[in-house]
Amino acid sequence: MRKTSPSPASRNSSMPPNEAGATAIRVPTRVVAWEAAEGRDDSRPLAVETPVNLIYGSVPYAVMMTTPADLVDFAYGFSLTEGIVQAADEIRGAAIEEGEGGLRLLVDLAPGRLREHLARKRAMSGRTGCGVCGIDDLADLPLAQGRAADGVRVSFAAVERALAALGDAQSLNRETRAVHAAAWAGLDGALAAVREDVGRHNALDKLIGALIRAGTRPQDGFLVITSRCSFEMVEKAASFGAAILVAISAPTSLAVARARLHGLTLAAIARHDTVTVFEGGDRLVHAPTAPDPS
Repeated sequence: MRKTSPSPASRNSSMPPNEAGATAIRVPTRVVAWEAAEGRDDSRPLAVETPVNLIYGSVPYAVMMTTPADLVDFAYGFSLTEGIVQAADEIRGAAIEEGEGGLRLLVDLAPGRLREHLARKRAMSGRTGCGVCGIDDLADLPLAQGRAADGVRVSFAAVERALAALGDAQSLNRETRAVHAAAWAGLDGALAAVREDVGRHNALDKLIGALIRAGTRPQDGFLVITSRCSFEMVEKAASFGAAILVAISAPTSLAVARARLHGLTLAAIARHDTVTVFEGGDRLVHAPTAPDPS
């Protein structure tokens, strides 16, 4: 079992144990061209997908399919976006251990928070990637508390800068072409943290976990995700308090409605030359024109 403690958000900083094994494995393949008489032997790296059981106070809460990296970040981010905790200091630590058929992520909550969690724990054995499977009432759909911070302004040039840098920052996806990414960019568009996972929800939870562990303020940057922007992704962003969420793929109708509810700026279908603003466009601005020296 490996105990861990809070760590900086940056991928390049010195971090305590936060991973549980290989994130990619190479497997033999045979490549066949449509019009070729014979194929050729090859091999290809595949992203590792592992069941991870999140456990609070010895009581299992959910089984998530994840890439076994940044799991402590995942514990913090998942706990926040699930509403189990409201702040990073309500988690005293996390430990990773191997179990039969997967991994266990043991989250040590502060005593008061653990009692509250156990009192509200819903009867379910786990979730699937959709994020809401297992609930038994429409009223139980996730709904973050609060609204995004006011006064945040980001230039379109900063968004473009973040998008341009994101491809090179996705080391696991560059190797496997099979994982999603979530990134945190400063107000100038420089990437400060990136997390990857086979699950789009997990990638964002890992990123949010890294940010709250590092004490990052939500008004000091914006989120960028490579995946489809469903309403759960908006809810997770709102749980962190982010003011701006940029997605490479399109949002759903409920994602736009939830962004409006939370006062969150939602921009999507982000490409190298355009971005479509669906909600909260006042936060995205063109850089001020330099004064004419004459």
